[in-house]
Amino acid sequence: MGRPRAGAGSAHDPTDRLALRRVNLTHLLRHLRTNGPHSRVALAATTGLSKATVSSLVDELLARRLVRDVDVRPSDGDRRPGRGIALSPDVGAVGVEINVDYLAVYGSDLAGRTVIEQRVGFDATHSDVGRSLDDLTRVARHCLAELGGRGITPVGLTVAVPGLVDVARGVVVLAPNLGWRDVPLTARLARGLPRSLWVGVDNDANLAAVAEYHSGVAAGTDHLVYITGAVGVGGGVIVAGRLLRGADGFGGEVGHLPVDPGGDRCGCGRLGCWETKVGLAALIRRVSPGAGDGRRPGPVLGPQERVTEISHRLATGDPIVAEAVADIGRWLGHGGAILGNLFNPRVIVLGGYFAELADHLIPPAQATLARLAVAGPAARCHFVASHLGFTAAARGGAGVMIERVIDDPTAVTLEARPPRSRGTRPAARAEAG
Repeated sequence: MGRPRAGAGSAHDPTDRLALRRVNLTHLLRHLRTNGPHSRVALAATTGLSKATVSSLVDELLARRLVRDVDVRPSDGDRRPGRGIALSPDVGAVGVEINVDYLAVYGSDLAGRTVIEQRVGFDATHSDVGRSLDDLTRVARHCLAELGGRGITPVGLTVAVPGLVDVARGVVVLAPNLGWRDVPLTARLARGLPRSLWVGVDNDANLAAVAEYHSGVAAGTDHLVYITGAVGVGGGVIVAGRLLRGADGFGGEVGHLPVDPGGDRCGCGRLGCWETKVGLAALIRRVSPGAGDGRRPGPVLGPQERVTEISHRLATGDPIVAEAVADIGRWLGHGGAILGNLFNPRVIVLGGYFAELADHLIPPAQATLARLAVAGPAARCHFVASHLGFTAAARGGAGVMIERVIDDPTAVTLEARPPRSRGTRPAARAEAG
């Protein structure tokens, strides 16, 4: 982002002046997020804004409680620490992912510090939409309350869903593995949450791809594809540093690439989709004949528990598991070659259970990719394992709400913090716009 100039725009147009001020506020917040605490003098020197402009902008951000005063390292020749400005820990956001067999939550503050990271078993296939949304609301409210209890005011929450999502309307158009169609998720969820809260919904793989791009193993890689590894399989595509959504926002449904016309029926109703070859449910059926989708009576096993069992069997030399995992790896390479031919990514990031079994999956996947990709070695595309775990999509959900605050700091007004007293929590008001 170029350096905005305080004198740009029309001095006589209030709209231009307000727009310029928002740009400059955003510029300061991004600078602090990237570079850490700075003094006002250093902010002026590094952003190209005048000292008077920086002072005015910082005063507004302090009033909005988006930054705070901190000590910074003394400069050369000065033995005393100076005063600086840092992002405030008082503001945060939440991401919640609902999947076939688990719910994941992630809460962070404005600086991206992890405050909450949890995952619980959940059985979506045996719950109707209403019950699932009730459970989702309860988990969201618990996470919001936990942030509040730590003195952090949550301003927004994003739900990650494995399916086609109309982000603008907040509607899950189709989530085959959940059995959802045309679910007005944000409107339904908002009824059970504070009215001041921003609420959004997005595809799980898109959100995970954003998280990977900003803080994952391939952070900063401008051309990458993220592949979820759960019962279903989705993809998030980053091209030239931007998320590729497509004309209707439904891009990235890579799990439904038709790779085997004579194969098994997918949850979407079609035959031979890629996720029928590489999804966790497909692996469980291979290693536990007669297990159906891998579910058993009693408590719902989360993906981590299932993968732990498979890893144990691999470690003991179980030939059935070893061959099944190798076959999954080959099919990963098959689909990866299609994605490589389409998008020419530098890396394909494997998330979810793929990351857990990466040492066994990547060698056959990479070999198949090299054999089937049109560009061959010239494509320089390789598989890597995500380090973000099963909460990657939830992390991305919190991240997009933090990004919304930074994009327009004037849309968030926090009440002044009252004198300290037991049980007092800050409140937030998210203004429309």
